[in-house]
Amino acid sequence: MKTKGAILWGIDQPWSVEEIEVGDPVAGEVQIRMETAGMCHSDHHIVTGATPMPSFPVMGGHEGAGVITKLGPNCPADLQVGDHVILSFIPACGRCPACVAGHMALCDLGAGLLLGQAISDGTYRIQARGENVIPMCLLGTFAPYMTVHHTSVVKIDPSIPFEVACLVGCGVPTGFGSSTHVAQVAPGETVVIAGIGGVGMSALQGAVLSGASKVVAIDPNPWKREQAQKFGATHTYESMAAAIMPLLEATEGRMAEKVILTMGEMHGEYIEEGLILTSKAGTLVVTSMGRMDESDVKLNSFLLSMLQKTVKGCIFGGGNARQDAPRLLSLYKSGQLNLDDMVTRSYSLEEINQGYQDMLDGKNIRGIIKYTEADW
Repeated sequence: MKTKGAILWGIDQPWSVEEIEVGDPVAGEVQIRMETAGMCHSDHHIVTGATPMPSFPVMGGHEGAGVITKLGPNCPADLQVGDHVILSFIPACGRCPACVAGHMALCDLGAGLLLGQAISDGTYRIQARGENVIPMCLLGTFAPYMTVHHTSVVKIDPSIPFEVACLVGCGVPTGFGSSTHVAQVAPGETVVIAGIGGVGMSALQGAVLSGASKVVAIDPNPWKREQAQKFGATHTYESMAAAIMPLLEATEGRMAEKVILTMGEMHGEYIEEGLILTSKAGTLVVTSMGRMDESDVKLNSFLLSMLQKTVKGCIFGGGNARQDAPRLLSLYKSGQLNLDDMVTRSYSLEEINQGYQDMLDGKNIRGIIKYTEADW
């Protein structure tokens, strides 16, 4: 079918909204009419080249929610036309060694996320200007329609608004799980969250719901620090350096048992800054994504070992999208997880470049693209 989508034709180029052709679903695939798409910082990493792609053009978007319109053969029986679904940016086969071991966020299917070939048959599902298009994370939610493998699809409660449902495909479970699954925040602990965007605000809420006694939000943007207080932050600072002395005083010299780095782009020097805020036997969680071509990390190895600190990586919150997405949306329905206030602005697909500029300017916690009948 012919529709439109936001295509990237090269590094440091703007997103180009133009006609695309989306293939029909083959065995194991579904076609989805998109209702909303989240504008995650990870898509901007493709623009800057921080996440290298094998070739261009690339279709953006890996957060989204919509309705199933077509089913290919051999799809799971629990997926039907008309179902409301979200897209998980990492597929989960349930059979590979990582999945069997309980690490579904590390499913072996993730090895092909940036290559563009469909899981089902190794071909391409999207074309633009007669060329094959690589969809971000084998999804491409920056289009009103998409054809994807069922392992990337999670069925959700149809009463959940699409505007917030799209966030549980990446940003919310990534941040929330950083606190609950990876950092394993315990009641009474002090937790530092550095970087208060969509992922950071979700990590903050995860820490609050886990019973942290002090939740410290760090961000250079005054508006984001103000918003963090509404989501449960007990202390806010403009930088990790500025937080050192107040945190020493507030914790009687112990510092934070858990520190979670969720800034928009990771740099090696942030590790040492985060470890300074981390207590003895504490844990530093690195959720923030850095450039693939950067390998330098700054840390004091003496203090790392002598104070028995731990540094942990984190992808997708270390969880399981099929289990975590429904649970997070259940917390939303019960009023315990605030997703409504995380959506700062909605944009049309044609406004995508403005939306990303607003993100870079610190005006949004999360911006979303909202599709209408005019798009379908």
